[in-house]
Amino acid sequence: MKKKWAAAAISAALFLCTGAGAYAGANLQEIKAYLNSGIKIKVDGKPVKLQDAQGNPVIPITYNNTTYLPVRAVSDALKIAVDWDGSTSTVLLGEKVDGVSIDTGEQLSIHTTLDPTFTTYNGKNYKAAITYQGNDSIVLYPKKKYQKLYLQIAAIDKDVDIEFKDSDTFRTLKETTTIKANSGLNTIEVDIGGIDTIWAGVTAKEGGTFFIPLTTSYYK
Repeated sequence: MKKKWAAAAISAALFLCTGAGAYAGANLQEIKAYLNSGIKIKVDGKPVKLQDAQGNPVIPITYNNTTYLPVRAVSDALKIAVDWDGSTSTVLLGEKVDGVSIDTGEQLSIHTTLDPTFTTYNGKNYKAAITYQGNDSIVLYPKKKYQKLYLQIAAIDKDVDIEFKDSDTFRTLKETTTIKANSGLNTIEVDIGGIDTIWAGVTAKEGGTFFIPLTTSYYK
């Protein structure tokens, strides 16, 4: 239902709320349009309020009997990733073609390490990893740019449980997954469309050790 709603909205000619620099150029045409605060929006039957990236309300525009909706606000309401490629003046909706490593320089956990002694697993050095003997809380920052998270994790000696929540609302994104000891690297797929920050709770049973390579875990 959400995908069909998004397609209909896009076909109605949406516009992206970007910086002023993105609009410079010869493609601009001045028009006379109207802010139409009388239009209400529902997603799957539930009323929603359209907001910009700062949380400010945005109002649909009516021009020549056609209603134009802000694509970023609509994408957030539908939990669909949206981005802007300034080099090609292109709005990017949904999954990106290539994955992006979660190793973006952010401090994801206090147990993040670059030490080859701890970033090496089964003879391969992953350069950056989160590894710990015990429980840990991990914070990831997709910043509403992606649809999927593919997180790799290994349980070294004991079973490990991991769960994912929206850090802002604490809504469950994926129920607890149990990683069996000595089962190698497991890849967990999580739907993260429209999510800004993710909390992942790792519980290593009986003092076990887990290993999460950051360079091969990615967003898409």
